[in-house]
Amino acid sequence: MNALVSLLKNWTLPIAIFVGCGSYLSYHFLPCLQPVGDVVGAVVDVAFPLFIFLTLFFTFCKVDYRLLRPHRWHLWVMLTQMTAVALVLWLALEAGDSESKTLWEGVLTCVIAPCAAAAPVVAGKLGGNLNTITTYVLMSNVLSTPLIPAVFALLEPSAGVSFLAAFWTILQKVTLVLLLPLLLGYLVQQHLEPLRRWIVARKDLSFYSWTVALSMTTGFTVRNMLAAGASSTLLLPIALLSLLVCWMQFGIGRAIGHRFGEKANTGQAMFQKNTGLAIWVAYLYLNPVASAGAGCYVLWQNIINSLELWQSRVKNA
Repeated sequence: MNALVSLLKNWTLPIAIFVGCGSYLSYHFLPCLQPVGDVVGAVVDVAFPLFIFLTLFFTFCKVDYRLLRPHRWHLWVMLTQMTAVALVLWLALEAGDSESKTLWEGVLTCVIAPCAAAAPVVAGKLGGNLNTITTYVLMSNVLSTPLIPAVFALLEPSAGVSFLAAFWTILQKVTLVLLLPLLLGYLVQQHLEPLRRWIVARKDLSFYSWTVALSMTTGFTVRNMLAAGASSTLLLPIALLSLLVCWMQFGIGRAIGHRFGEKANTGQAMFQKNTGLAIWVAYLYLNPVASAGAGCYVLWQNIINSLELWQSRVKNA
């Protein structure tokens, strides 16, 4: 029994990915499970935003709000991301055919997405600074709110969605998902000290809440990739390029952090992406097949996170 508990604790992220993939594939390919899957799907649609909210709420209850301020590494990571976005946008605009354009649009979803809400959770487990990474998550989402509709409108002007409409829609999502738990976390710190102490004493609450959300995200990803209907000759290059981009962003982020003594934070800030938002905006603006880039990225970034956490456990054992 202890061995099973240890296995679940040490390899939580790969297990969550496996459960998410396996659950949806079972529902998709086994007709006898489809009635159950329809019910579970409706529950998941409600539960997913709840677990994202709880992940952030538990994290923000531990943040020192007095220390939420910009740092020099924030600027370097943002400038690097903007450079990557500009380069991939140029490649997509210069693509000679629709498949090549879709390929680069898939890569674009992997670099333009804002920093994920889970970044402080993983950075915290790696010994990172919770305050600086939380500040970056907020800044990154503020930056991406106008950036995404502006860039995607250049790529697909025929989509028929105005910049202002898209900006307002993304702003609403960012506000509900990010700012509401931030405000509630602050209120708990100021007025509900017993609840704050209870949350702080259970240091892995946010991690396990995010793990449940990750399992759901993986299921959504598999569903979207199967529904995209793209050929393997297009999906395979998108998957491989998203892996390359993931490793490059992780490595560049760690290199930036080496200068400032915050490698755990900058690595997460640079490569840990809000893939849920990226998939959604790809469906809204781009060829739906392009969402496969962010879909594959979910798997790659969490494999890297699993390896990082394993390495940290070995180092601290």
